[in-house]
Amino acid sequence: MKTIAKALLVGGMLSLASPVAPALAQNKLELNMATPWSGGHWLEIGAKRFAANVEELTEGRIKINVFPAGALGPALKVTETVQKGVADVGHSWPGYDWAVDRTGAIFSGWPAGPNPEEMMMWLYNGGGAELWKQWRKEKFDVVAIPCGVLETEFFMHSHKPIRTVEDLKGLKLRTSSSWAEIAPTLGVSTVVLPGSEVFSALERKVVDAIEWGGPGTNLTEGFHKIAKYIIMPGLHAPSGAHDCIFNNDTWAKIGDTDKKLIEAAARLTLMETYLGYAQSDLSAYKEIKSNPNVEMVRVDQSLVDAVTKASHEWAAKQSETNEWFKKVYEHQAAFMKSIKPISEFRFATGTR
Repeated sequence: MKTIAKALLVGGMLSLASPVAPALAQNKLELNMATPWSGGHWLEIGAKRFAANVEELTEGRIKINVFPAGALGPALKVTETVQKGVADVGHSWPGYDWAVDRTGAIFSGWPAGPNPEEMMMWLYNGGGAELWKQWRKEKFDVVAIPCGVLETEFFMHSHKPIRTVEDLKGLKLRTSSSWAEIAPTLGVSTVVLPGSEVFSALERKVVDAIEWGGPGTNLTEGFHKIAKYIIMPGLHAPSGAHDCIFNNDTWAKIGDTDKKLIEAAARLTLMETYLGYAQSDLSAYKEIKSNPNVEMVRVDQSLVDAVTKASHEWAAKQSETNEWFKKVYEHQAAFMKSIKPISEFRFATGTR
């Protein structure tokens, strides 16, 4: 079935090409990919899976060597590493380019954004992927292709139970990206820490709580062993996405057919990340929940409403001074509104 799916996907992508255009020569290239990941499923299911799909679909013409964080450049500067040509390709998360342009928050995942299924629909049915390419090209001068959709995260691993807005008052929280600016409007004291310091900060109670990833990622990190409460659902990160970015000169060397095959590989990888994360998260969630020292806490609807309201207010403020942010935010918001009827005729995942 996987082989059939790949064949159908590739066929659909290649059908976009002109049937009368002569086939262009396809160069055989070996490319180096920078990543922000030192290990884990973002490296394995994400970056390495994309590289394997590219090599398979191009029949070996394009081979991508995947390097862990820091091997080709600073872990959080993957886009810059690709821009400069130090790496040919990068596997990235737009949230890491937050300091350059906050528009990255809308693509990388934010509190009022889509869940994984909605993210895929926005990218491929709503035109989000094309908008993403335009943004990356204009703001960073790289060729970008969405190549992974992220799971809904745990809201927090916490030393305190959190259910309401009142419970957030004075909470010292390790976080990043848009939530680092939105949470303080609800009384949270936010701390931005590099990944290498998160576990120790939570263990030593330098912070009251941290957010990191979904169950699959967090199980391997062991946060549930040092903080009693796991707060759900992931209000700060319903989903997000990774992109595979190419240096312009590198992209120019790739033949037109192989470019289409690379895009097909990215779409295939995005679907595989969705399925892979869902599988690993379910398994990990059951294991974490069975720990007698852990208490799973679900927030009240009042907190969901407060976070959503504060997030849209934050986005409206960003839109006042950032044209790209305004364009992408309004585009995504309009799409989210357009798909609301889907809840009227579909069962929500996992409800039966």
